[in-house]
Amino acid sequence: MRSSPVIQLCYRACTVIALLTGPHTVHASRADSLAGQSGSGGSRPGTAKVQAIAISTPVRLDGRLDELFWAVADSIENFRQREPDAGAPASERTVVKIVRDANALYVGVRAGDRDPSQTRASQLRRDSDLESDDNVALLIDGLHDLRSAFVFQTNPRGAMWDAQVTGTSEPDANWNGIWEVATSMDDSGWTAEYRIPFRTLRYQPSTDLSFGFNVRRFIRHKNEEDLWTSFGRTEGFYQLQNAGTLGGLGGLRRGRDLEVRPYALGRAIESEHDIGGGQLHPAKSDVKVGIDTKLAASPTLTADLTVNTDFAEVEADQQVINLTRFPLQFPEKREFFLESNGLYGFGSQSLATLFYSRRIGLLDDQIVPILAGARLYGRLGPWSVGLLEARTGDPENANDAVVRLKHDVLERSSIGVIGTIRSAAGEPRAERAAGVDLDFPLVVRGQNLEPFVWLASTQRPLVAGSPVAWRVGIDYPNDLWDNFVSVARVQSGFSPPLGFVNRDGVLVSTGHVDFMPRPHALGIRQLDVEFPIPSWSIYANEHGSLGRSADWQTAEFEWRPLGGVMGSGDRFEANVQRFLDAPTEPFDIFPGVMVAQGSYWWTRGELWYETSSGRSLSAFALVSWGGFYGGRSIVTSLSSTWRPGGHLILTLGLDRSAVKLPEGHFDAVTANARIEYAFSTRAGLLAFVQHGNEAERADFNVRFHWIPVIGDEVFLVWNSSYTTASNARFRFPETQALSRPLNGAIILKAVHRLAL
Repeated sequence: MRSSPVIQLCYRACTVIALLTGPHTVHASRADSLAGQSGSGGSRPGTAKVQAIAISTPVRLDGRLDELFWAVADSIENFRQREPDAGAPASERTVVKIVRDANALYVGVRAGDRDPSQTRASQLRRDSDLESDDNVALLIDGLHDLRSAFVFQTNPRGAMWDAQVTGTSEPDANWNGIWEVATSMDDSGWTAEYRIPFRTLRYQPSTDLSFGFNVRRFIRHKNEEDLWTSFGRTEGFYQLQNAGTLGGLGGLRRGRDLEVRPYALGRAIESEHDIGGGQLHPAKSDVKVGIDTKLAASPTLTADLTVNTDFAEVEADQQVINLTRFPLQFPEKREFFLESNGLYGFGSQSLATLFYSRRIGLLDDQIVPILAGARLYGRLGPWSVGLLEARTGDPENANDAVVRLKHDVLERSSIGVIGTIRSAAGEPRAERAAGVDLDFPLVVRGQNLEPFVWLASTQRPLVAGSPVAWRVGIDYPNDLWDNFVSVARVQSGFSPPLGFVNRDGVLVSTGHVDFMPRPHALGIRQLDVEFPIPSWSIYANEHGSLGRSADWQTAEFEWRPLGGVMGSGDRFEANVQRFLDAPTEPFDIFPGVMVAQGSYWWTRGELWYETSSGRSLSAFALVSWGGFYGGRSIVTSLSSTWRPGGHLILTLGLDRSAVKLPEGHFDAVTANARIEYAFSTRAGLLAFVQHGNEAERADFNVRFHWIPVIGDEVFLVWNSSYTTASNARFRFPETQALSRPLNGAIILKAVHRLAL
């Protein structure tokens, strides 16, 4: 059987990479060898070490550290600040101790505080954002390869947050590992006691096994960030090359762990109606079963298989009113596609990507059943590997596949390839896309510097040839200056079958020059100024010139004469913006209002202020005013979150655009409310209601989530939507609307984990 062109392309590209790099060890350049040196007081890699002593006695996980072995365990005490005073000793004492048995790693953290009444702990729900609270995070690089790690974070109430780090990308908070933590609070601080099973981590057993390791503590009422290592201004918790070393792990074994998670689901679906109350589909009920499995194919590779997949527990998308003529991207929320999703990242999120997982199992926002799916991902020597395939049912009946490979170069750099293919029933031939990318994050004289380039091509049945897209750029993300510039081109017809393209047929330039001094005056911790050089985003015609405004399709410029963060954690900005849009044909901007073709320039002012999430009552307020497509608009955005410090969190949001155009006037309004009530760290209720006057629909989503034991889950979910259209026969919130929902369902789903 002949392999697909995508697979052939990936194979050939990988062969070239292997020949260039060779089987020998890659030595870092002078610039990359400086990566471990501090930009401002950080420690050099490998100099910070701690040992995990082996124990044979049982560990009682209660957050108290009163067993005898904790008294003799090796300790970490020399924490230093990264914020606000980089390199200075931490203002409060933190002690970390580590032990291990044959099955798990135990980490005890004592977080002292001379004013414990100020300790912030408002979150209980798993995977909630703990940055609003005091918290402690552990980073474990099991492969000690400086490229992959897991993060385990908790707050004084024992809320759990975890993430996966891949390369230099943002941590993937969608990863959920099997681990436990217990905490306790007293009159001199708080204590956390972690249990992290070794089977949750990835490592290669050896007699001298060691992990990369780091600890970060955040003291919310001081907005102070303390780290064991990597505390320089241009460093940070997620720079793996600056992590310390955790030893004492020799002799660990690892089998081919198998985890099986069968589920059962019962669902009752309400009758579906149109806005006139007419029935579109009758009510029905069904029962469904399925299974997910996870196998450690090797110590560093994980294989997943899902059969009869269902995502009934996933929270509904938030309504957004799009006042542009370009498509929006919504975030992925389905668990099967979330873990290790960062590995498949290719391209530019706002411009063109080759893999956007919502292309699988969703068709025009309608759910398409996923009959089965499989993934293989992880590390294989110097290679990062990601393979994914899914089979969807009616109406698509398609096979979707992705191949992603990246090869290590230097200390943190990589060269990668990707291929995607979709074969659908009834299509004359498969749709394909392939690409190659180079990412070179360096540290030169203590400053971060990251040049990058990517090139991709697509083949689709109705598009002639193989249109290409490319981008080249350089990033300089540092403390005093944060600069970025890139140039890209997307040819007409470029359309990856499993990707996302904002628009094709364009030549694009983007960039910004941010100056961020630390004045230590007026309560300001750090300024963020884009003046006199504005940030820019220019989309020109594909064969035009970026230097000629006559060739531009759209342009955005922003001058920020004032912006920054306060010592309290509050943030603020004052911006002047200049926009261009030159639609070549009329487009609907809002129901009943159409913008004519033409060339539109307009100027706007913008002010916003956001209070620290560490406050019991935090808020965000934005106002923007000025021109808009030959008319004017005033935009306001308000949100507020109340965290009283117990089990309840209440969030309210309102966005309004009051628009006056020559073609008509309208107000675009969305409003939402979110209520979280956590009964414990393993049980919580989430209620979400939203309304948008563009769709004229009110959506309700209520979800109860219970974790009887770590790994098992129970969900009870209710979803329903009602029309608010003025001409509807059964219009919400009139009482008779309760008997005429547009759609709705109640779902009970139970998942059980079997570790074999």
